[in-house]
Amino acid sequence: MKPFRTHLDTWKQNQEILTDPNRPSWQELDRVFALYPDLPREAIIKEDILRSGLAFTEDALTVSSGYKPKAYFIFSFDLAPLSELKNEEDLRSPEEFRLLGGPMNLRRTTISVRNNPKSPYVADIFEGKMWLFLEGQPVGECELPQHPTYYDKSLSNGKPVHEVAPTIEWGYLIYLTVYRQCQYWGKEEECLFCDINENYRQQKHSGRPYKVTKTIEEVLEALEIIAREESSARAYTLTGGSVTSTLQGMDEAQYYLQYARAIEERFSRRWIGKVVMQALPKPDLIPFQQAGIQIYHPNYEIWDKRLFGILCPGKERYVGREEWHKRILDSAEIFGQSHVIPNFVAGIEMAKPYGFTAVADAIASTAEGLDFFMSRGVSPRYTVWCPEPLTYLGAQNFGAPLELHAGIMKAWRDTHARYKLPVPPGYGDPGVGNTVFSVSAFMDVIKV
Repeated sequence: MKPFRTHLDTWKQNQEILTDPNRPSWQELDRVFALYPDLPREAIIKEDILRSGLAFTEDALTVSSGYKPKAYFIFSFDLAPLSELKNEEDLRSPEEFRLLGGPMNLRRTTISVRNNPKSPYVADIFEGKMWLFLEGQPVGECELPQHPTYYDKSLSNGKPVHEVAPTIEWGYLIYLTVYRQCQYWGKEEECLFCDINENYRQQKHSGRPYKVTKTIEEVLEALEIIAREESSARAYTLTGGSVTSTLQGMDEAQYYLQYARAIEERFSRRWIGKVVMQALPKPDLIPFQQAGIQIYHPNYEIWDKRLFGILCPGKERYVGREEWHKRILDSAEIFGQSHVIPNFVAGIEMAKPYGFTAVADAIASTAEGLDFFMSRGVSPRYTVWCPEPLTYLGAQNFGAPLELHAGIMKAWRDTHARYKLPVPPGYGDPGVGNTVFSVSAFMDVIKV
């Protein structure tokens, strides 16, 4: 395993010698608004912020400190390493915010916070309220998530509850990362865009109480507290890194199944149960459905065959792209087509040095994958690529063009509508102004 400092050094060098050709600007926003006039402007702005991050003034951080803090629940989702967050943004910035109003009269839009002190998007205090500015001009007002009462509580062993079971998506989703590392190790196996292992290292280096695993007892105790005090949670995600050999004497299915069974035995259908694992064979998945898990996320990351092999070398080696896709479709026979929701990472299609060089080609490739799955009743969802600097790709890239993200949004919306598919369950209400899903706008663009 390479230490996290390796990619940090590359990232610092690139900050000095490269300029960002995709830097957010009002000019670029207006250009993409004109290219895609049928997409909600809120959705385009949301993905622009997600791909480039935002900065906070000292006044904004002071205000944010009184709200729900960023939990670093699995990945860093920052465009700068913790060591470069000189104003302790990792401890003081909010988990997410809602953007609304402003000159464009934006409808309320929930957006995950991705810290980037160099972003042209800047949160600041204006006339007693937090506003987001781009190039010094106001975009909209920012609402912040309230600090949950249970975030101030600790388990019987002294661990803060929010380190075991933080909530995201404006309190809708409880996020249970029960294994904070991944057994795909190093560049020969790790997905080149993923910083789960590097994030664990930097969090431990910073002194945060970040443990590799969480016990079943800890998870159940935390959920007991949430069940008593948190009324807005409607779902939980059970997840963590991949297990390619064994973990605590168990394979991947066995390891995560023990948590699923314990949660559902104690809190049967109290929340919508979702699990994120590798694409596993059908016999491994049946016990999850029998235990009470309702939604399965076997993430396929990227559609293009060549790029899958390069960017996801471990997944290609251990499972293989075609077998991965077959297992996704097979799992629909267990959970139901609408309840299998694989994720892909929007933006890595054009990641240098391997990706497409033309926006149209990248959109066409992803659209082909969407059609493959949606024509079979399976609706993928996506996360906007955050080029985390401690990853191989993040150390060399500033992100993908906004035009690519808008094109993928349109392809997702139009393909979903063409096959008359239901709204993906487990994500709250769809439609711009209603959604709580915060790391992409796929729920925002669904027409309601």
